[in-house]
Parts: sequence; structure tokens; C-alpha cells
Amino acid sequence: MHEPNDKMNAGERPIVYVRKVRVDDLPEEIRAQASGAGLKELYAIGNEAGEQLALVKDRKLAFVMARQNDMMPVSVH
Repeated sequence: MHEPNDKMNAGERPIVYVRKVRVDDLPEEIRAQASGAGLKELYAIGNEAGEQLALVKDRKLAFVMARQNDMMPVSVH
């Protein structure tokens, strides 16, 4: 889910940002999959450079996934 960076070398976990995204704002392929599952919103996990690393169905799962991948999740409003 991520590549090593300077923080990992220093023993710190990289920060990732968790934010809610509307399914309607996502590319059509992802919209179709999410709509088929009855989802109206997803949670994005993004790195400090703004790259989207993952989309998951709920906030709790986003935080768990980030921590399981040795990252420090932070909520974005």
C-alpha cells in the first residue's frame, strides 16, 4: 500500500489522510461498483503528496487498514 520514505527510515510511521468522498465524484468504473453495492460514499486514504492510496467502505476500516500498513491515519474534514 505504500513505499518506504524518510520517515520510515527514521522509525516514524508516515501520516495518511482519511476523508469521506461521494461516490458520484469518483470515476465511472468505481461509481458502478460502489452503486452496485448500495454505497453513496466511500472513504479515501491518501498520502502527504495527495496521492489516493485506497478506497474503503467506512471510516473505521480506513483507520484499521492504515494502521495495519504501519501508517498513522489522520481524519480530514
